[in-house]
Amino acid sequence: MPGDIEKAARLIFTSKYVTCLTGAGISVESGVRPFRGPGGLWTELGEPPMDGYQKFLANPKSHWEKTMKGAGSDWKFLKAADEAIPNPAHYALANLEEMGIMKYLITQNIDNLHLTAGSIKVAEIHGNIKKVRCIKCNARYDRDDISMDKIPPSCPKCNGIIKSDIVMFGEPIPLDVLKICQRETRKSDCMLTVGTSALVYPAADFPLEVRSNGGILIEVNLYETELTPLCDISLRGKAGEILPELVEYIKRLR
Repeated sequence: MPGDIEKAARLIFTSKYVTCLTGAGISVESGVRPFRGPGGLWTELGEPPMDGYQKFLANPKSHWEKTMKGAGSDWKFLKAADEAIPNPAHYALANLEEMGIMKYLITQNIDNLHLTAGSIKVAEIHGNIKKVRCIKCNARYDRDDISMDKIPPSCPKCNGIIKSDIVMFGEPIPLDVLKICQRETRKSDCMLTVGTSALVYPAADFPLEVRSNGGILIEVNLYETELTPLCDISLRGKAGEILPELVEYIKRLR
């Protein structure tokens, strides 16, 4: 493993435009439950309806009332995310950005931990549980900054309906975030994937595009994934242990 980490460090260091895609695995190490699989919230509570966004549009008041009463997986996840703190993997990725090595981070996670750890250039493709978003003008706000005196809450800018920033089933990925992800993927000649099974689209397309453009793929995961056969290097183990070591190797190359 140390040899593989050193090889990965050299590949990253010699690349011109490094990006990263993260999934639930990195946050599990901070005690945040995944949605799917063993121990997942949806495994316990059942998956949300596939037409969740359409149901929200039909009756946003009812949706908000249920959320404020603490019903559903979003509320349980919010409580867990409030208590979670970034782990060494989150800080290592923030460190890579600070060093100028990593240009952009795309995350499928909605727990805010990358931003808490200090990462700045972050595209949250599935949204952020601590933010809300206007469905009319797409403006985002911190959840605590929006008044709940009126349900559903309305946008201070355009008076549109406010919903959680989390992307629901049946809801398109917000175009502003999707454009960033597509732009950064096209620019990338090396993508680091951390804690993702690479099964959920459109995020699963990003490493495939990097590979098809001749770029390098480096995987950090406890288990083999659909991406493993395509990766130049697969590092098996906890991200919180591997990524800090990887950063240390890269620092020695500077």
